[in-house]
Formats: sequence, C-alpha cells, structure tokens
Amino acid sequence: MKKPTAKFSFNPAEFIPFRDPKVLARIRRIKRKDLAKHHNPDFRITILPDADIEFLWLTDMFHRIKTAMDAGRTFVAIMPNPWPNYVRLAHLLNTFRVDCRRLHTFNMDEYASDDGRIAPETWEFGFMHAFKKYFWSELDPKLRPPEKNIQGPTDRNIHVYGRMLADLGGADICYSGPGWTGHLAFIDPGAPEFAAASLDEWKKLGPRVCTLHPLTIAQNSLHGSFGMSGDLAAVPPKAATIGPAEVIAAKHRVDIHAITVDGSFASWQRFTTRLVLHGPVTPLVPESILQTLRTDVWVSESAAENIEPRWDKGY
Repeated sequence: MKKPTAKFSFNPAEFIPFRDPKVLARIRRIKRKDLAKHHNPDFRITILPDADIEFLWLTDMFHRIKTAMDAGRTFVAIMPNPWPNYVRLAHLLNTFRVDCRRLHTFNMDEYASDDGRIAPETWEFGFMHAFKKYFWSELDPKLRPPEKNIQGPTDRNIHVYGRMLADLGGADICYSGPGWTGHLAFIDPGAPEFAAASLDEWKKLGPRVCTLHPLTIAQNSLHGSFGMSGDLAAVPPKAATIGPAEVIAAKHRVDIHAITVDGSFASWQRFTTRLVLHGPVTPLVPESILQTLRTDVWVSESAAENIEPRWDKGY
C-alpha cells in the first residue's frame, strides 16, 4: 500500500458560496485557543460550556426585558427562530411579575412558498405560530404585551417591515446565529433578491422575500419540526427576512454558535463559525458583517473544538 500524500488538490464545489481555497485552508486551521482573538475590541468572542449557552441566552433576554420594563421604557427585540424553550423565558417573566406591555418583538424571518407567499401564523411549522405558542400565549394575560406588539414578516407588512422597526427607534437587541451558509436571519449568500453591486450597497438592503440556498434547506430538514430526517421537500424554498440594514441599525447584537446534530459531536457549524468570525467581511458570508459591529459572540465548546480527522468514526 502506498504512503498517503498531500499533493492531491481540488477546488470547492461550485454550489459552495465562499470558495477561496487559501482562505478556507486558513480558517480550517484555526485552533480553539485562538478562536476568541479578534482585532475589533467591540467584537467580543467568548467560549462557553455547551450547557451554559441556553441558560445565558434566556437570562440575557430576561435581564434586558425586565430592566427596560422596570424603567418604564419601550424595548424592541429582533428575535431568532423560535424554539420551545421560549416557555422558560415566559416563566421567568411571569414569576417576577414583569409587566411586558412596552415590549415589542420582531421575528427576524418566516418561511415563504415558491411563489413568494409568506407563511401565515396559522401554519404549524411557521415561526410566528411557534413564537406565539411558546412565548406570547405563555405569558400571564395581565403581563403580556398587546398582540399587535408581536410582529413577524407577512404578505401585508413585508414592504414596510423595516420602517416598522425604524419607527420604534430600531431594535435594542438583535439575537442571531449563523446558518450553514453563514447566513444571517435568512439572508442567504447568492440569493438574487439580495444582489448588490458592492458591500456598502448590500448593507443598506432591507426586508424582502428571498430564495433559500440548498444548504439552508438541507440544514433545516434536520430540524425537529421537519422530523430531523433530511426531508428536503418538506422545507419551503423561500423565506421572508430582515435585511442587513436592520441588523446594522440595532443598538446591540448577540450572536450564538452552539448547534450540533442532536447533541452529538457532529456539527456543520464548527467550520461556519470560524468562517463567520475570522473570514473576510463579504455578502458571500452574510454574518461576517457582525465583525464590524458591536457584538457579543457566544461560542459553545463543541463549536470551538479543533477541526481535524476523526478516523475512529470512519468515512
């Protein structure tokens, strides 16, 4: 048997959004010990135990909401893909009797059909349906905000969704986490609806319905709502989403990197995390714009692990 050689080389597959081999090789080599280092002091990366990430996220949301409500201030939050543990946030707010009538939430995205129709909140797999089910309806009726304060992209408001946020002074906080493509919300690289002549022009783009990248559809086919079974046809091909402009306009941002495959070591996010945090700032990696903004980044130990062969797991 011949000895292994490193002379074999190739270019990344054409469908991969960011394809510079030299940059990708550099990103792949970033070790855990260097992951939290960044030249922008306002881009603060912290590596945390996997078990602490969700607790920190919940308490951060609770603290920001309670602090604003106790002060009698309006609080505006861009909220990510709703998940069942929003009930814990509602429980905390109920327990501490936080009057949330000045709270305004904006879901960052929502699924859409191939002809651009945005999923209604009655669709059981939709984000607004989940957000109201797991958060708003779980709040004590005496404490919850008016239903009109709980917003998500719809066919009726998508063209003014950015203005709705701006009219409230912009978001106080935007929570996010990268998708497999490095997308931010559902701003996917290569989506024709987000085409721009320059990075500066792209940064100014607001909410719209856009085409999802195949990797995003593959990623979401592993979500619990779609059976975690790779059913690509179950995931809608388009989505309504905020634009880069709304993220940039937010007063602060928290970005979370902690996705594994059902709690295992396997994670598509381990490489994406490195590309988002330490690659070039480009629309080809939408979340990379956070590197230029005041952002708290929380990376789980699993996502921070070194990228290296695991021959014990086979091919």
